[in-house]
Amino acid sequence: MKSTLAAGVTVTRRIGVGRDRTIDFMGEKARVYATPMLVRDIEMTCRELLLQHLDPGEDSVGTRVEVDHLAPTLLGMTVEITATVTDVKGRAVSFDVTATDGVDAICRGKHNRFVVDVAQTEARLAAKAKKAGLA
Repeated sequence: MKSTLAAGVTVTRRIGVGRDRTIDFMGEKARVYATPMLVRDIEMTCRELLLQHLDPGEDSVGTRVEVDHLAPTLLGMTVEITATVTDVKGRAVSFDVTATDGVDAICRGKHNRFVVDVAQTEARLAAKAKKAGLA
């Protein structure tokens, strides 16, 4: 990790809400941004912020997500997700996250990620696959 990763570092990402990000179980008139997609977009926003501050061969994995999904966002709207680093303890990084769709605040929450060495992670996963009989 680079020394540039510190509390206060922030990023805002704009995401268009297309069909693939909406629920479909209530019919076409009720297509709104799905909570699982919001969580995915939060994770990706935080990961992309981290990648700017990591060394080659490092990446991150999510370890906790706590989100209040406050308001619906309609198909075709654009959301802005803002992630701010609140704490860096070794390889553990904490974020505050918010999102808006230009009409409503649609979420607030927290997300934690852990910085990993990709090669070491691949080796651990291969060992687990072997133990599980998947190798």
